[in-house]
Amino acid sequence: MDQSVAIQETLEREENCIIAVQCDVFLDENTESRLLGLVESAQEHAMFIYTHRRMAITADDVSLEDIIPISLDFAVVEVSSPEELAVVGADTKVRVSYQEEELEVRLPFGSHSRLFLSEVNRAWSDVCKSTTPAPKFEWIGKYQKADRGQGVVKQALAPLGTTLSKLNQHLKTEKSSDKKGTSEKEKGSNSCTQRSKAYSSPESQAVPSREDRDDLVRSSSHTTSNKAQILAMPQFGLRDNLIRCELLKNEDLYTYLEDFSFFLGTYNVNGQTPKESLRPWLSCTLNPPDMYCVGFQELDLSKEAFFFNDTPKEMEWTKAVSEALHPDAKYALVKLVRLVGIMLIFYVKKEHAEFISDVEAETVGTGIMGRMGNKGAVAIRFRFHNSDICVVNSHLAAHIEEYERRNQDYKDICSRLQFRQLDPNQPPLTIMKHDVILWIGDLNYRISELDVSNVKELISKKDFETLHSYDQLKRQIDEEAVFVGFAEGEIDFQPTYKYDTGSDKWDTSEKCRVPAWCDRILWRGKNIMQQHYQSHMALKTSDHKPVSSLLVVGIKRVNAEAYKKTFEEIVRNIDKMENECIPSVTLSKREFHFKDVKYMQHQAETLSLLNDGQVPCQFEFIQKPNEPTYCKPWLTANPPKGFIAQGASVDIELEVFVNRSTAPELNSGKEEIEDILVLHLERGKDYFISVTGNYLPSCYGSSIHSLCQLREPIQDMPQETLRQVAEMSIDENAANTEKPLDIPKELWMMVDHLFRNALKQEDIFQQPGLRSEFADIRDCLDTGIPDSLPGSNHSVAEALLLFLDALPEPVVPYSFYQQCLDSCASASQCEKIISMLPQCHKNVFNYLAAFLRELLKNSASNRLDVNILATIFASLLLRSPVKQDLAEKRKTQEFFQHFLAQGSS
Repeated sequence: MDQSVAIQETLEREENCIIAVQCDVFLDENTESRLLGLVESAQEHAMFIYTHRRMAITADDVSLEDIIPISLDFAVVEVSSPEELAVVGADTKVRVSYQEEELEVRLPFGSHSRLFLSEVNRAWSDVCKSTTPAPKFEWIGKYQKADRGQGVVKQALAPLGTTLSKLNQHLKTEKSSDKKGTSEKEKGSNSCTQRSKAYSSPESQAVPSREDRDDLVRSSSHTTSNKAQILAMPQFGLRDNLIRCELLKNEDLYTYLEDFSFFLGTYNVNGQTPKESLRPWLSCTLNPPDMYCVGFQELDLSKEAFFFNDTPKEMEWTKAVSEALHPDAKYALVKLVRLVGIMLIFYVKKEHAEFISDVEAETVGTGIMGRMGNKGAVAIRFRFHNSDICVVNSHLAAHIEEYERRNQDYKDICSRLQFRQLDPNQPPLTIMKHDVILWIGDLNYRISELDVSNVKELISKKDFETLHSYDQLKRQIDEEAVFVGFAEGEIDFQPTYKYDTGSDKWDTSEKCRVPAWCDRILWRGKNIMQQHYQSHMALKTSDHKPVSSLLVVGIKRVNAEAYKKTFEEIVRNIDKMENECIPSVTLSKREFHFKDVKYMQHQAETLSLLNDGQVPCQFEFIQKPNEPTYCKPWLTANPPKGFIAQGASVDIELEVFVNRSTAPELNSGKEEIEDILVLHLERGKDYFISVTGNYLPSCYGSSIHSLCQLREPIQDMPQETLRQVAEMSIDENAANTEKPLDIPKELWMMVDHLFRNALKQEDIFQQPGLRSEFADIRDCLDTGIPDSLPGSNHSVAEALLLFLDALPEPVVPYSFYQQCLDSCASASQCEKIISMLPQCHKNVFNYLAAFLRELLKNSASNRLDVNILATIFASLLLRSPVKQDLAEKRKTQEFFQHFLAQGSS
């Protein structure tokens, strides 16, 4: 949730909240939560401090407490002690000072906090560089309030207010002990030069001179920790990329392997709360493991968790885990990440914490429309010593017949889950770009071709080898459909699903599920050995049994002396050759044509670059004059920048993908698949690459008004006709002699199909379809071939949602949005607004509402209710012209619920 929206609502029109971050403020012996906002007005900046509710959504949730002007008297420095700095995955402690006052805060670990600090320092750097008179901060005065006491700023430059004064008093009593733990960079003068080194972004940080960097290289104190500092520096161009590349190439010269144990655990808890100790699962090893990676699925099955991603069970299960870790060691919690009911917790032995760095966490939902988080994955990546490790916890699609959907979920997770790097100039890291990948979760692959009695018979004989040959995951891996390059240990335990809750009995419900190994642990990488792979029958909380694996992983450690020697040798060699030659490359081809581009259908061509020059080179696609990005929005070059060693080559994927934002202009013919890319070599010349193609118009991304004018499939219509229809106003349409369709025929085909086939379909509009089937449905709608829609009910349902999502103007036009929010409490007012819509939009709204009411009549079979349908459809039919906050989402749902009531007109 972007909490800067709440701050913005407290500001007047002239002020803008650039970024906000939640933090803990240290007061006496306690910490209190605050919201920090960086506010700009007429090129002056100040840090606004707010008290707030748990999650600030609107201005009602925050209360302004203090203001810190960002002037020459301002500074922000890191004050973490060496012990705290050791756990890089932990939160960051910084001290904000202004004149004689200081405020110590703890920022949550992650990219957002780094971005906040970078923006603050950018604002401060602008003050230092400015040649104009010092800022006066007169605009701050209007935010002074009598009930805040003295306040932060009196006449723009007074001492800080209550929070800072209170903290300063505490800090003075702790001064002697505090000095020992703080870093050198906060000591010394208060000059601009000194403070500018505290925090900075690549854009705002003064570029260190080569002498500064060489001094760091030659320093006798050059250690492994210096290495992390060097490699995390902003990139200053080709020289630094050369150093990084050469270090990676020569890694064997300064690293050695050391074994560490990783405990991996996965448990689908079926929405239950912890009812028993987890020690039989988490403390099953004789010796304490070095790391714990513990994953849960279905943590909370409530609608509140699904719709608002908030659950008390996160804390309950985290507490249960922390109490069950191996008793013979002390562990530090490095990171926790959760998406609805999918949660991953990462612990490390405290003595290893100082060697953990570059921790990032990301999530990706693969539920309906690829967004809902009831299915998907969470992941944590980190560097341990010199090895990059990624841990993924996933919950894939359910039901025995849906193995293709599970395959698709896996591929979506691999392609969409990306980690931002510390250096913003570097492209994001994908899962596969790690030395070690550990994948756990409820993968939901089942046992096929055997009925329940045959499966149970093989289990009773403990003939797991024969049973495993019918396992869907094993077969899909053997066919290289998923998890290529991954390994899984031998399974010599009985299936972990499905049991009667609270027992070891197989499912006795009416469905009588076939037992299956849904819960799995796999890995990919070198120097990995599995010590055990087992289930834990003693735990009976869920209808699944937890699974664990103990892996011993060879981790690359750095020999500091060898690293220093290698680093210095690389720098010397680069110094010799740096300006000797101009780089050049050979391109595999310079013209690319993409044939028959379709809506949401990815196409890619490969551009190969060969470095045929005498020196390594750095390339980047650059913007053309007067254009905001290097390419059109439907085109991507991956990677857009990079480094090529001498004599080496790199493949760049030129990818075309038309989505809802780019389709409208292409459908109408206003835009074409045509672009010129400029490939720039640093210290070299530019190369021009032509990209062309033809786009097949689609009903997806076309307006309701346009589609109602078309009686034939859109791809049968001349391009000029489509252009004229797109430009035709509603008034011109009224003057047209030919009566338009009441609703788009494509919409009717999908709704009619669902009305005839899916009113009683279980989990309709909640379970995703297959992407291949969506492509067939799209082609059918756009060409009229075949006469009836192909694909499963779930695929048609998702195709309908994607159709509504792609409308350039939603069913309820943007101009009516605010009226709908204002009238959401009154059913009569809501109906009055709908009656005012343009005729074709009103027809579509009423048609869809009538269909959804029919679905609700069959809720006993399809498991839908008013809340679920309102949540799914309200945001599609009643879209906001800007990003919705939580309060607006609830209002749109309330508005739409009036039309789902039985008997509504």
